Amino acid sequence: MKLSKKLMALIAGLLVVAVSLTVIVVGGLTNNRNDPDFLAKAVIYEVNVRQYTQEGTFNAFSTHLPRLRELGVDVLWFMPIHPISEKNRKGPLGSYYAVADYKAVNPEFGTEADFKALVSKAHSMGFTVILDWVANHTGWDHPWIESNPEWYTKGSDGNIIHPAGTDWTDVADLDYSNSELRAAMIDAMDFWVKNYDIDGFRADVAGEVPTDFWETARVELEKTKKLFMLAEDGSNFLLLNSAFDANYGWNLLTLMNSLARGSSDAGSFRRNLKSQLLEYQPGGFPMNFITNHDENSWNGTEYERMGEGVKAFSVLYFTVPGMPLIYSGQEVGLNKRLAFFEKDEIQWQESEMTPLYSRLIELKKKHPALWNGSAGAGMDFFLTDNDKVVAFERIRGDSKVVVLINTTSSTQKLTVDFDQSRGELFRFSDGTKTELSGSMDFEFGPWEYEVFSSTEVSTR
Repeated sequence: MKLSKKLMALIAGLLVVAVSLTVIVVGGLTNNRNDPDFLAKAVIYEVNVRQYTQEGTFNAFSTHLPRLRELGVDVLWFMPIHPISEKNRKGPLGSYYAVADYKAVNPEFGTEADFKALVSKAHSMGFTVILDWVANHTGWDHPWIESNPEWYTKGSDGNIIHPAGTDWTDVADLDYSNSELRAAMIDAMDFWVKNYDIDGFRADVAGEVPTDFWETARVELEKTKKLFMLAEDGSNFLLLNSAFDANYGWNLLTLMNSLARGSSDAGSFRRNLKSQLLEYQPGGFPMNFITNHDENSWNGTEYERMGEGVKAFSVLYFTVPGMPLIYSGQEVGLNKRLAFFEKDEIQWQESEMTPLYSRLIELKKKHPALWNGSAGAGMDFFLTDNDKVVAFERIRGDSKVVVLINTTSSTQKLTVDFDQSRGELFRFSDGTKTELSGSMDFEFGPWEYEVFSSTEVSTR
């Protein structure tokens, strides 16, 4: 009888070293600069090294660290930094995700010493650094293809195949029914934790790799240091039981895109988001975004998808439960699709988006109601007489945040019934104080928004 790949993977997982049953609680990373609330307040930033500068190197990116520190981001997520396979390569430079060697750096970006210096500098400035890890597949000229072909998935003809159901022809699918593969993969991940002081991983297509592998990997890796683990997955919530701290807020992005297109309204948004948030157990949380490397390159920039509503949706994804992501160039209003397989440099410019994101980060950090996971507050929607406006509040102790957003291109009026006074709160728009109490009428222009908060945010 032929066993399924998933069943074989499960059996292999049981043969690997027993996983400790100790619950992993992420209360702070070893590089969190002595702030016990670091992860709770953190904002993540995705680094596309190739496109970041004209040079496209670690050293060139390093010069941007002071700017990013001033912006207020905390976690630097580097897209894969490994050498890229040449066999079956797509485009002139290939995909970051076609890894040729898990224990080396892409010479396109610099040397091992350059990357080690970058991590050290980032740590000294208060950043946490995580690596994009591609565990589901390798490039076609990875040494394992020749040395350990049994570690790969085979087709009916006995030949190694690319991941089924995809057009990822530049990579070869790994078979996690093999316990030796699992051990080798964990060893490769541990190499970066021990030798480069990496603080965690963003796991590419995490749901395509058995959950028990990730659980084992985390236990083994955290024998060295506590890590932050992010899963590129938005549906398998078992991944958040002990393997990962956060997953992808795909559902939120879908809902925002629908609002922007006018194919749904605030009522639908409210019902769907409340349902999705119920999937998260205490401590787990989504990483929320309006763009990232995949969205930008393949589905369009946020300006293509959301038009004039980009600012409004930026406010929205920063204030709902979850950790916000900023992608390379997003903070300066990047409005072009970056090529994925070739050089396509980001053009850095003055932008009104920069102070907006800086202020949103400040808003998040000053208000525990907006913090990540169980450190933050839940989300209570207001029932209004206008389903074109998203209206909600998040309250934790004395920390209060009320958000009203017109999700359309036309002026909207609404009445909100604040059944009890929220006290005098600061307006995000101008810093003035307003008491929210009883039944109140509002009028918002196209894509206009307002945030009321218990602590003032600078109006720079």
